[in-house]
Amino acid sequence: MTSKSKAQLAPLPWTELLAYWVLSFGSHLYSFYHLYRFSKDHEAGLERTLQLENGLLEGFKRDPSDFEWSFWTEWAKKSLLWTLIGHGAISRLTSIFYPQLKVPALTVYGLLAASSVLGVKGVTVLLLHLSITFSVAHLRKPALSWACNLLLLSTLHIEPFQEILRGWYKAEEEYYLLLFSVAVCGLRFISFSLEHCWCPLDCGGVVQLCWLFSYTFYHPFFYNGPIITYRNYVDKMQRPAEGSDGGESAFAYLVLRSARIILWWSIAEYMIHVMYMHSIQSNETYLEILPPWALGGLALALVQFFHVKYLVLFGLPSMLATLDKLVPPKLPRCVSIMYSFTGMWRHFDEGLYQWLIRYIYVPLGGSRRGPLWKILSTGLAFGFVCLWHGGHDYLQYWALMNWAGVLVENGLKSLFALSLIHSTVEQNFSGAMKRRCIALLSAFSTAMLILSNLVFLGGIHVGRIFWKRVFVQGWSTVAPPMLAFLYCFAQVGLERTSHPPVSVAILARSHCGAPNLAAVPLSNHFPQPTDRKIENMMWQNNPNS
Repeated sequence: MTSKSKAQLAPLPWTELLAYWVLSFGSHLYSFYHLYRFSKDHEAGLERTLQLENGLLEGFKRDPSDFEWSFWTEWAKKSLLWTLIGHGAISRLTSIFYPQLKVPALTVYGLLAASSVLGVKGVTVLLLHLSITFSVAHLRKPALSWACNLLLLSTLHIEPFQEILRGWYKAEEEYYLLLFSVAVCGLRFISFSLEHCWCPLDCGGVVQLCWLFSYTFYHPFFYNGPIITYRNYVDKMQRPAEGSDGGESAFAYLVLRSARIILWWSIAEYMIHVMYMHSIQSNETYLEILPPWALGGLALALVQFFHVKYLVLFGLPSMLATLDKLVPPKLPRCVSIMYSFTGMWRHFDEGLYQWLIRYIYVPLGGSRRGPLWKILSTGLAFGFVCLWHGGHDYLQYWALMNWAGVLVENGLKSLFALSLIHSTVEQNFSGAMKRRCIALLSAFSTAMLILSNLVFLGGIHVGRIFWKRVFVQGWSTVAPPMLAFLYCFAQVGLERTSHPPVSVAILARSHCGAPNLAAVPLSNHFPQPTDRKIENMMWQNNPNS
């Protein structure tokens, strides 16, 4: 079954596009400026109640309230940055002198690096999970493997077990590092189990165990991801070392990518030095008194910081993995050009998205068994993500909002694909007008997407206050201009995502011919609940689907 190439949207006049770009960029800067002024006006109060730190530069304060950023920054300074550099050095040396020993050397190094931070007891927990997973996977029963791994993950939320783990460490941060490591390794164990049930490696049990060790303790991805599947990891690591294409190109890539990571880190630090968005979001009083523009700046700053943060957290591991000839997932796409729930899930954490498609969505039937199975498959995927993150009440709301958003977007796509509506739209709307209608609908979707992300990042109280101030109290004053700016954001996002790179466009035209932009159905531009190419590939590679 061949999939059609992604339809391109009709072009708009350059003056109109320029206006969208100016309004989008200008609204970001203006709202950030108002948030900056509010932060400085209330700096003394924030420092008294929430203990702002002294900044990296004299005269500046720094907001340390984002737990994840502070946590990983401290661990990077303590050990993780240096162990990642050590991984890169060992990988390079073995590639040059002993390429056949590269995988064993990296596996041993990853195990030792994990032991140095988590301790013997922490690594013993992981080895226990690994051995149970390996034993159950050899029964070749996917349902049993799922039950086993879910049970292992659930132990992280049992209070007596948590107290035992806490007792092993002097600092709370060490305990949290173990929790994060076990949770991420849990995804790897599920990947190994299901791949082994479907199509085990053609080798002995000892070799399979060695590959599982290598996959589990691959140091760049060990603590926080990104996620790649067991099959992709083994396929890439088994490839014979290529000739010495290496030296200069690898060094140039290392320098350029390192410079980009430093730039992203600098942007993140700059944001928490000039805008105290994380401290403000944790105080309901400040949320209630924020001026409308500062309120919008707070929402944008929170989601933009989350994006930049993961460019750093995923950027360095992905760089090292690329130098190891792996193919890591693409880095998160800028959230300001995200205009749909499905686009956010597909392009922010691509590794997790492909994991969910391969191991939950496709095996449950996906879109091939009808609408009800599609709804069920999507819902269980969101349910698993909620459980994996901890299953807290705010995560349940967040998962339900995202599930509903995906279902609504998919329902609109199906609605506009109906022959009556499709023919009416084609007869009465030009290509440019269809694009404007898509952007208008996307503005409402983006508003709900931002609201769901605020619930995820700040909790239910943040989402409730934003909903009240924007859509209840400000339905006639705040919501209309907000939707107008989100319409501009959507147009910029559509422009960026509807035109593929030149090489891809040339390839598509060589196989399919140039598309008739005005004749493209409106429904084709609504995001799919899954990437159909990925889904087809997963079905072909999954014998039990």
